[in-house]
Amino acid sequence: MKTVLLICGGGASSGFMAANMRKAAKKRGAEVAILARSESELDDYIEKIDVLLIGPHLAYIENEVKERIVQSGRDILVKVIPQKVYGMMNGNEALDLLNQE
Repeated sequence: MKTVLLICGGGASSGFMAANMRKAAKKRGAEVAILARSESELDDYIEKIDVLLIGPHLAYIENEVKERIVQSGRDILVKVIPQKVYGMMNGNEALDLLNQE
């Protein structure tokens, strides 16, 4: 089972996206755990996740986040959720990001 963390500024909008992703995963029969937190909580979850999805409004921290993950020694897929997908809260398309390398 993959564990996914979505981060945004305060954790609220990512919470809505995570809920929509969970619904999409259930329909697909995908085994995935999806969490949503604020960016400030990332370090508390690095050891527990396989994928990190970043809200598009935080795209500017992508390189910093990737460096933090490298320093942790973990191999975590990091993706910025496209603005259109995030704005529409499209859980199905966001779920597709998990399979892209």
